[in-house]
Amino acid sequence: MEGREQMDKSKVTIGVLGLQGAINEHLQQIESLGLKGIIVKRADQLSDIDGLILPGGESTTMRKLIDHYGFLEPLKEFSNSRKPILGTCAGMVLVAKDISGTTDSHLHLMDIVVKRNAFGRQKESFEAELNVKGLNHPFRAVFIRAPYIESVSDQVEVLAQYNGKIVAAKQNNILVSSFHPELTKDTRFLELFLQIVNEQQAV
Repeated sequence: MEGREQMDKSKVTIGVLGLQGAINEHLQQIESLGLKGIIVKRADQLSDIDGLILPGGESTTMRKLIDHYGFLEPLKEFSNSRKPILGTCAGMVLVAKDISGTTDSHLHLMDIVVKRNAFGRQKESFEAELNVKGLNHPFRAVFIRAPYIESVSDQVEVLAQYNGKIVAAKQNNILVSSFHPELTKDTRFLELFLQIVNEQQAV
């Protein structure tokens, strides 16, 4: 992609929040593109990275660990400084301003309402071909206990839907997906995130 070609890979470091979830799979995909990836286990590491991935996992557990290790305010500051964030599955739940059916939302970073486990439990996991805005060909998406976005504000760009449900979206420096792009060999969704990183570095 054009944004990726313009990027000086030697100057880009992408972090993966390493508290819980699909950490290594994201790291492997980052490194497959020739970029430096690090596992972020301390809040002070956020100053060393150009973009952050909040991986899939269990959002309630991840929130407890975020609180325990002092990440809550540093993550908000990271986003407020316009540093790019990619939230996948549980990561999408973490960044949402509202979670359907509860007042217990987490980081309040993105103007979306998310419904947790909306496509069913583990046994209802599935794959689907998605048309994703910004990608020339369908993306084979892996859904595992996946949430979806019930509603968005006017500030949010919808990138993909499945059966009429929003499963990928973007708002300024934040990109989210219901699915797990790291569980495929297709790096194009990650490259969409890297475009945001590239644009932010150009500012």
